[in-house]
Amino acid sequence: MTATSTEAKRGGARVAVQRFGTFLSGMVLPNIAAFIAWGLITAIFIPDGWLNLIAGTPGAEHDIAGLVGPMITYLLPLLIANQGGRMVYDTRGGVVATIATMGVIVGSEIPMFLGAMIVGPLAAWLMKRVDRLWDGKIKPGFEMLVNNFSAGILGMLLAIGAYFGVAPIVTWVSGLLEGVVDWLVGLGLLPLVSLFIEPGKVLFLNNAINQGVLTPLGTQQALEDGKSILFLLEANPGPGLGILLAFMFFGIGMFKASAPGAIIIHFLGGIHEIYFPYVLSKPALILAAIAGGATGVFANVIFGSGLRAPASPGSIIAVLIQTASDSYIGVILSVISSAAVSFLVAAVILRASRRRDLEREDAGDMSAAIAATTAAKGKESSVLSNLGTGTSTAAGSAQNVGAGIVSGSETASEQAESGVATRPVRNIVFACDAGMGSSAMGASVLRNKIKKAGIEGVTVINKAIANLDDSADLVITQRELTPRAEQRAPHAQHVSVDNFMNSPRYDEVVQRVASQNK
Repeated sequence: MTATSTEAKRGGARVAVQRFGTFLSGMVLPNIAAFIAWGLITAIFIPDGWLNLIAGTPGAEHDIAGLVGPMITYLLPLLIANQGGRMVYDTRGGVVATIATMGVIVGSEIPMFLGAMIVGPLAAWLMKRVDRLWDGKIKPGFEMLVNNFSAGILGMLLAIGAYFGVAPIVTWVSGLLEGVVDWLVGLGLLPLVSLFIEPGKVLFLNNAINQGVLTPLGTQQALEDGKSILFLLEANPGPGLGILLAFMFFGIGMFKASAPGAIIIHFLGGIHEIYFPYVLSKPALILAAIAGGATGVFANVIFGSGLRAPASPGSIIAVLIQTASDSYIGVILSVISSAAVSFLVAAVILRASRRRDLEREDAGDMSAAIAATTAAKGKESSVLSNLGTGTSTAAGSAQNVGAGIVSGSETASEQAESGVATRPVRNIVFACDAGMGSSAMGASVLRNKIKKAGIEGVTVINKAIANLDDSADLVITQRELTPRAEQRAPHAQHVSVDNFMNSPRYDEVVQRVASQNK
């Protein structure tokens, strides 16, 4: 059995969940700028917005505030639908998805984000199936006629079907979900959602949770109440800040040395993925993340605080910009309290194991810490076993393992025999879940190293895993995401790293590229 097939069996269910979550977030994340624009217009121009607060004219109406309703009713859902359609069937799918989604928008009195996320991809998929019926059977000269009318007719039928069939169902589901949130808030149980959100984040479902679920529900709530606590459930940078602070004071080796830089990237840059490897190095630290997250949610519940629009990325700067005018005290306290609690819990965990860690020579290395954690658990974990991939793929491939490079369809030793692993590397791709945050940082780091080495003719870019293809010669991902990257680019060489910012694998990649491109 190849390394890839073994990997797929180990993490098949997790990879499937990640893929589905990535698809959901993939419809929303590229359009986050539109959500932010809507939030800023709302915050500035509504009767109780910033403009009136500064001018001392509370309740005054501004004509520009007329943008608020149409943007949330039409613009945002249609952007989501178009993106979902493009993901399934390119531009043609996006057009039909947009047409069909108009039916679900007009058929409901609430913003149809969930409806757009359902109808958009479904409409594009149906268009793709319809086109296959007469693929290659159209007489020359009639292609444009058939293509345009088939898309128009199908779009019309789907819009009508969405109006009568989908809109009432999605309206009911939205009301049910909103009722569940209100029920949890009323009983003071909303902090319990951190039991699911914080572990989900560390398993790289953060974008799926935030953009795929919380952003649509929170935007609908913000339209009704002017703010939503849901925007803060995942985006609060406090829990990650507390964990990184604990590593800065009580960590050892690379963990301690890299923590200060990670704090800046996480807290100010809003890239939460930077602290995930720290938690995965000691699974008990998930308790710190949960405790900190629950504390932050509790603080926001107590103060009734929330954001007007999504904070993406989850930077403290973005959070404060989107904070409702009556929520600054609650939001700031939620960040501070969540950071304090996660720091205290993480500090206790790190201090309790510090002596034992110092006795291990490899304790300060992230890869060694992950392997040691698996051994300490006494049983195999799907997450940690996937994190350990790339450290031992085949018995006779020590040199390739040292470079962390394995192919999606061959073991490292098989690559050496076939020549795949030794082909010149011209196109290096950093891939992460969203293709924006951590992968962009990693690409920048490696790009600078390649430039300093005087290597020319090599491109280093960053992409979302969903956009990967076999045009890449070398793909670099965090270990948790490597199985998905191997599926998308099976013939590329793959490098697994623990931390995009300071992995020792980068120097090995530079040496390899330099030797191969001579």
